[in-house]
Amino acid sequence: MDKVNMHNDSSSPEFKGGDETMGASFSGIVNPEELEGLTLYEKKCVLINREIDNNGMGRYQWSIWLLCGFGYFLDLLWAQAFGLVLSPLEQELGFPANKSGNISVAFSAGLTAGAFVWGVLVDIVGRRWAFNLTCLISAAFGLGLGGCNTYSAFLIVTAFVGFGIGGNIPIDTTICLEFIPQNRRFLLALLSIFQPIGVVICSAIAYGFIPNYSCNPNFSEANPAPPCNSVPDGTPCCTRESNMGWRYLMFTLGAITLFIFILRFVVFNFKESPKFLVYRGYDEKAIGVLEHIAKTNGRPCGITMADFDALTTEQHSLTSASELLGAGKAQTQAPMKEKIKMEFARYGLLFNSWQMSRLTILIWLTYICDFWGFTLAGTYLPTVLALKNGAIHLSLKFTYRSYIAIYAPGIVGVVGGAMMYRVPQIGRKWTMVVSSGLMGASIFIFSAVNDEASNIGLNALEYVCQSMFNAVLYGWTPEVFPAPIRGTACGVASFWGRLFGIIAPLTAQSLVPQAGFNEGGAINHILYLAGGITLGCVITVSLLPNKALGRQSM
Repeated sequence: MDKVNMHNDSSSPEFKGGDETMGASFSGIVNPEELEGLTLYEKKCVLINREIDNNGMGRYQWSIWLLCGFGYFLDLLWAQAFGLVLSPLEQELGFPANKSGNISVAFSAGLTAGAFVWGVLVDIVGRRWAFNLTCLISAAFGLGLGGCNTYSAFLIVTAFVGFGIGGNIPIDTTICLEFIPQNRRFLLALLSIFQPIGVVICSAIAYGFIPNYSCNPNFSEANPAPPCNSVPDGTPCCTRESNMGWRYLMFTLGAITLFIFILRFVVFNFKESPKFLVYRGYDEKAIGVLEHIAKTNGRPCGITMADFDALTTEQHSLTSASELLGAGKAQTQAPMKEKIKMEFARYGLLFNSWQMSRLTILIWLTYICDFWGFTLAGTYLPTVLALKNGAIHLSLKFTYRSYIAIYAPGIVGVVGGAMMYRVPQIGRKWTMVVSSGLMGASIFIFSAVNDEASNIGLNALEYVCQSMFNAVLYGWTPEVFPAPIRGTACGVASFWGRLFGIIAPLTAQSLVPQAGFNEGGAINHILYLAGGITLGCVITVSLLPNKALGRQSM
């Protein structure tokens, strides 16, 4: 993408003619000619980028990448869990089949609110607090899920878990982009490798708990134990004590989430993003963070406060056109009314030109189609697969074991997406076009066949393609937006996706008769809905501007 036109005053005289004093103050870290025509904020970002590049992938960068990966891990760890507990939960709590989508709706509602709130807050309060609080909220309410005794309570707590989880991907991609060197951007796509790992681990834990600690779990049984709230007292029914498997799963996932929060908040000393600090006018703190990173990596810091001061003395860097992004300390000194005005004006950068408007809208549409498809797949696949396997006399235990075989290949999809990230002939755009096309096609084919091999193979293909597509999409999105609105841009895109993640199961559950999935071809109706919308990604990605790739992030 052509550089976002935050400021491009070519008449600005700074650094023209090769200022020797200025070049000396930068100690060779950057050529002064690189800074021509940039705002003060952008010039500081060039210095920060160069210093981050000089660090390479040191100890600090690998720690950041791993901890951000844990956010991706939690995202699908929990998303997978709600599909896996749907059947035993329905059997114990006694809600009708056509209300089954409410769990996904509650989770998606929390994700939607979380994506928007945390995406905006990360650009206001900073990366550090949002990075830690999302994980803490998810852990606290995740542990509480195992203690719910009514469907309403379960839905409410699920929404709060989603609120914490919803901020993970927008925050983690923003943080990772701002701390890793430019030549390692493929690691942004590779963050998604933690998602299939989360799905596989969740499926493995569920395989250990749910088939062994559930009420008559086998779908092929003619008379499973009824919920206790639907029969007279004393009649044998599905009690809490005989159906603890799903609760054990919730407790375990909550404990895992709490452990990740401890790693983030206690074990690792995470510092605020230098670009966020510079934008907010805290240049000294930004230099302090860069010095901490360099020290952690066992090297000296390449820039000093004197380098920033040398830029600040060049008053021509600040013009009325660039005040929004180049004001720096002026933000900390402005009256509150002006600060609020700056915050709202900053969001206009999403639509500050035709190309930027086109890019923003197409990204929103891509997230909508993508989230619609995989929300339906994640919510209903366990039930659909269990019914299909039951029809060919395969046990529920076999079905839960199959999830591991289905989701483990997603790791291959992520690695493939990261590799294609840097291939000019294919690159990000065509990787997303091909993978989304195969994703939708595999869902349609799955609706038409039913045998052991195809039930595993087609779902594995769908998940490989889904993992590849999301790896590239999530890694690429923060690259095309400047740092002052990067978290907001990623958060709002995720917000639209999560919002339609609410609409998807509501639409799907309307296709399910009151008596359940076995009537009226409801299974295929849901699969057609998921596959058709997923193919919309082929169109939206094809229309993305080719120039929106590979630019240096500011």
